[in-house]
Amino acid sequence: MTIHQRRTDTEKTQVGNYFGGDKRYYDQISEHTIVKLYSGDCYVAQEHGEMLVTILGSCISACIRDPLLQLGGMNHFLLPETSDKSVIGTSSSARFGAYAMEQLINELLKRGAVKSRLEAKVFGGGNVIASSAMIGDKNVQFVRQFLKTEGIKIASEHLGGTSPRRIHYFPDTGKVMMRILKRKEDMQIIEEEKAYAKKLIAKPVEGDVELF
Repeated sequence: MTIHQRRTDTEKTQVGNYFGGDKRYYDQISEHTIVKLYSGDCYVAQEHGEMLVTILGSCISACIRDPLLQLGGMNHFLLPETSDKSVIGTSSSARFGAYAMEQLINELLKRGAVKSRLEAKVFGGGNVIASSAMIGDKNVQFVRQFLKTEGIKIASEHLGGTSPRRIHYFPDTGKVMMRILKRKEDMQIIEEEKAYAKKLIAKPVEGDVELF
């Protein structure tokens, strides 16, 4: 995993303005199809040469892949704040994370992936939103426990802390490039997550997804 501390000219060309423009487009210079994921999104690669991009504050992204098929995808989820002391298991908050993880895994299995071969790279969970709930820590706790319970190996992780992250994931190879965000214009992710968290509280998960 490569960690970039500052934006390069190549990165500017590949991604452009993350918060504007198309969510999916082809970049002629890098020769990659760029797919941008936002809070609540889940995506499995549709073709070779795709690069999945997301920015994470308190949210978590799991990049899960079947290395034999070179098939992978990414989700982007946030557990809403809850008065429950335990995030794992019975907490209503944990249903949001379970839904996001099961949605991604099921889509991979539908495409021919084998669960025993799956490997995960997980990112995010920074405590970037001022709150006594420390929701970033709870997101980290959840994703680690979920993957352990499902028997999916964590190949690498970069979790916790207090700074947002930008993730570039290449499902073909499993390569991830990550950059810690410090620039003022990147901090828009904090406001985006605050707005998303309010929506989650107002609109609970509809239905359940179960692994098959």
